[in-house]
Amino acid sequence: MHSTYQVKLDAFEGPLDLLLHLINQYEIDIYDIPVAQITEQYMVYIRTMQQLELNIASEYLVMAATLLAIKSQQLLPNQELELEDEQYEEDPREELMRRLIEYRKYKDAAYQLKEKELDANQIYTRPPKAFEEFNEKPTVVQGELSIYDMIAAMSKVFQRKQWNQPIETKIQRSEIPIKQRMEEVLVQVRKKKTGVKFFELFPFPSRSHIVVTFIAILELMKSREIYCVQENHFEELLVYDMEGGYWN
Repeated sequence: MHSTYQVKLDAFEGPLDLLLHLINQYEIDIYDIPVAQITEQYMVYIRTMQQLELNIASEYLVMAATLLAIKSQQLLPNQELELEDEQYEEDPREELMRRLIEYRKYKDAAYQLKEKELDANQIYTRPPKAFEEFNEKPTVVQGELSIYDMIAAMSKVFQRKQWNQPIETKIQRSEIPIKQRMEEVLVQVRKKKTGVKFFELFPFPSRSHIVVTFIAILELMKSREIYCVQENHFEELLVYDMEGGYWN
């Protein structure tokens, strides 16, 4: 019997968050959304999440259906109406645009409140003290690399790691404990101070091993043992040991 690893990630904030991520990543005008492009990229993320056996909330699938419906509607030819019956026909993208603008407004407000909270946490009622010994190392800020960036990288991993299974094959159970894979990844990252390419952490030909490695990386990031860096959009992710790379 084949067993699968199931994981639910709290970092997902919903389909509007994913769409906003794509709009920012591809520098799309939120007031003139190219539905065909955004739908194609959205479906890449959905398929990758399914390959990673992540628990996808139904709202992501509803949004996928909505995007496909809008795309289909835009492909239909415009019907010529008689002058007396002519009415204003709303752009099918407008409702989606309004929802995205509203979501972005509240997301920005939440970010500003979080920034104020972080600033307030830096206020102490104690005499000033010199911290020159800490000035050389910048603070590692979590969250700069979103879960969507990680999934985009995993999509490229799946594209590169193509495996063909014969029609008839003998199924052999082969599992790697996540804890063991975490230790292996940590050893590999610590060996290279200049950072390990994300793709290099996935040498296995089987999908189950790739999924376990992905979960292991997320667990190591959560426990602040490693972190990922992407200098610019679409560039290779580099993985560093929290103790001895990039910032040091």
